[in-house]
Amino acid sequence: MPTPIETPPANLARLTEIERGATAEAAMVLFDSLPAVQLETMFGSWRGSDLKIGHPLEGLLERLGWHGKRFDGPEDVHPLVFAKPGDELFSVNPSMIPISLVIRHAALFRRPAVSRLLKTFLGVLRTNKPQARLRITEFRGVLTATMIYDTLPINDIFRMVNQDTLVGVMDLRGAAEPFMFVLRREGAG
Repeated sequence: MPTPIETPPANLARLTEIERGATAEAAMVLFDSLPAVQLETMFGSWRGSDLKIGHPLEGLLERLGWHGKRFDGPEDVHPLVFAKPGDELFSVNPSMIPISLVIRHAALFRRPAVSRLLKTFLGVLRTNKPQARLRITEFRGVLTATMIYDTLPINDIFRMVNQDTLVGVMDLRGAAEPFMFVLRREGAG
């Protein structure tokens, strides 16, 4: 386990406020105020949830059973971990997901019948192989841990609320607005 980094308790209070619902601008102000994340901090399993900032993807992954992410090492990242009923976890190969189509037609994918169909389809996309890597990159002037998808034009950039709570921004080529999420270390507190 990496050496704990002191982070202000106010960061968690501000995140809790943002999680109740906020604008993308307010969420990015919080993100920009948070310290960088070192690669070693990322290692382990994390439970994910969306930040409610009005992005078209908001709530969609969770509706499909998104559980979070798993970082086994810098070369071995499982970016999309889903849960089946009974809490069985499995990784999905994101290269088979037409992300631009999903964003453009997010309302369609939220319909109950379509969501059920997609949940069934996710089993076909199951993989045991890592689908991303971790690197330190610069984003908005800060060098921090970044998850780089192997086959999609997406980077997830992380900032630290505390050792067990991170805020992430999905940087998708061509996207007009950020998709933001929170990761909480599994088994922590």
